[in-house]
Amino acid sequence: VLLVRNKMEFRALGSKCPHYGAPLSKGVLRGERLRCPWHGACFNIKTGDIEEYPSLDCLPCFKVTVEDGKVFVTAKKKVLTLTADLESSVRMKDTSKRCLLNRDTMLLLGGGVAALLCAETLRQEGFTGRIIMATKEKHVPYDKSKLSKEMNLKPEDICLRKPEFLDAQGIELWTEKEAVSVDFQKQKVHFMDGSSQKYNQLLIATGSHSSSLKVPGADLQNVCTLQTPEDSSKILHLATGKNLVIIGASFIGTRLEWVSAACPGFGWVRLFLQQCSLEFPSEYSNQLPLPFQMLQNKGVKFYMKTELSELKGKDGKVAEAVLACGEKLPADVVVVAIGVFPNSAFLKGTAITRDDKGAILVDLHMQTNIPNVFAAGDVVSFPVALLNGDRSSIHHQQVAEAHGHIAALNMLKKGKELHTVPFFWTTMLGKSIRYAGCGKGYTDTVVKGSLEQQKFLIFYIRDGFVTAAASLNCDPMVSLIAEVLWSGKQISKEEAE
Repeated sequence: VLLVRNKMEFRALGSKCPHYGAPLSKGVLRGERLRCPWHGACFNIKTGDIEEYPSLDCLPCFKVTVEDGKVFVTAKKKVLTLTADLESSVRMKDTSKRCLLNRDTMLLLGGGVAALLCAETLRQEGFTGRIIMATKEKHVPYDKSKLSKEMNLKPEDICLRKPEFLDAQGIELWTEKEAVSVDFQKQKVHFMDGSSQKYNQLLIATGSHSSSLKVPGADLQNVCTLQTPEDSSKILHLATGKNLVIIGASFIGTRLEWVSAACPGFGWVRLFLQQCSLEFPSEYSNQLPLPFQMLQNKGVKFYMKTELSELKGKDGKVAEAVLACGEKLPADVVVVAIGVFPNSAFLKGTAITRDDKGAILVDLHMQTNIPNVFAAGDVVSFPVALLNGDRSSIHHQQVAEAHGHIAALNMLKKGKELHTVPFFWTTMLGKSIRYAGCGKGYTDTVVKGSLEQQKFLIFYIRDGFVTAAASLNCDPMVSLIAEVLWSGKQISKEEAE
């Protein structure tokens, strides 16, 4: 149990974050909001309710009384029997039940966290009509961040909600059901299997897909992308004891390198073809960015500022990667991690507004330019407060969850605007990297601590103010900065220094 004093009031809550079990005693308390030190989830200390994601669940609350200067916390015996560890117990918000008399249909395209949070929020906010989640995936919604962390997990090991949960909430899940077109006039979606479904409100949360290689040999066997549990298992199976070339500098790539560095017997090679998704300064100009140094020290080899010109094969399988400089790398397996594109091709030719990359344009209500049509997650470009309202696509789990939540509220005419600070995390060789904010277009950095000792905090500066921060082994500093940015307070470069 976590006992919190806010001014002269005491509150008692579950002490571990329902997301990954982080100790909330090490988190950040500002007013009535408690923020997780690991991944930035926020909880209201009065109610235990989730106020910021990625956690799906709330904290249990316990009765507190003060007598003769002593604080007493009371928990029902029933709670103690629900779990062997009281601290790990979680609480779900009350939800409404499906009522067959309500003929309204909320159709949610996508099977990721944006669609899931939308569905759950609709039920929590009292919607009793029909909710359908239609996805081309084979599985219930799962934690995609784990695909590159523990590559031997089964889909059921990483599911966010079990089928029984969705059934109990009256949420229909249609798997292997890919949308191919939308008739916005008739409010009807057509699917690849020839079926169609009418809707009263539509959410498009179809996510993104990996960019494909545009070089000779890209269609050879064992050239892979990482998007599903099946992809993860396939890569692990093919690459064990083999030479792997990873193309791209995304976090997918660096996470795969961590797996390779941690597993003796892998002959892994790293090929760098683009800027790192999150840039870290180096102590010296000729050094690799810190995450790459960490991996290099574990035997991962980098090829910087170069291009892949061709993949050569043998018996239909990839065997060699040829660089623009002429160097040839042995490659039994190639993983392509060069970015993503929105899954919005099925909207081509419709009146919905998209940008030049195909991302759907939404406002802060997650509303598109089409009445009764909302969009959320990786498939959208939305106004970002930390970029002075400029649009951006941010492919983070926490952001997608916030999108789905806000979309649901506005599908129910609540008039709620998105207000969130993007929060990202990863772990590399046992070191935890946290990132909050939006560093796009930053022009300067302030580094506190030591890159060399792998304990530091980096502020990213744009127009003289902090727009993002990253840390390694400095919890809960990034959570603290996220909370400051969420409150609307600006942090100047001078303050960061």
